[in-house]
Amino acid sequence: MLYAILCYEDEKAVGAWTKAEDDACMARLDLVHQTMGAKGKLGPVARLHNTKAATTLRKNNGAPLVVDGPFAETKEQFLGFYVADCDSLDEAVGFAKDLAAANPGSGAYEIRPLSLFKPGALSNRDD
Repeated sequence: MLYAILCYEDEKAVGAWTKAEDDACMARLDLVHQTMGAKGKLGPVARLHNTKAATTLRKNNGAPLVVDGPFAETKEQFLGFYVADCDSLDEAVGFAKDLAAANPGSGAYEIRPLSLFKPGALSNRDD
């Protein structure tokens, strides 16, 4: 079963990290990535840009409205996600626990079963 593991955190706190702090966190997370990758169970991993770069399309009864920003009414923001092929929810929770141990502090990892609507074939781009 594929699971999406969605990463939530206060982006102001993460954005305040020094480059060294960010690099150290990414290095700890990479060890967790390597473990799942070695099992052939890690799919795409994405880190989203700051919500200031977001654009939202609001649906309504008339024409869609495009506005700047995510306009989330939460303390934590959606910062990125993992796609993991786990045999069970317990395995997915274990992976999320390993991620949390590598990136301690506040925030959350939301774990949701995932069905591929249309698998993509994007190359590894850094746009």
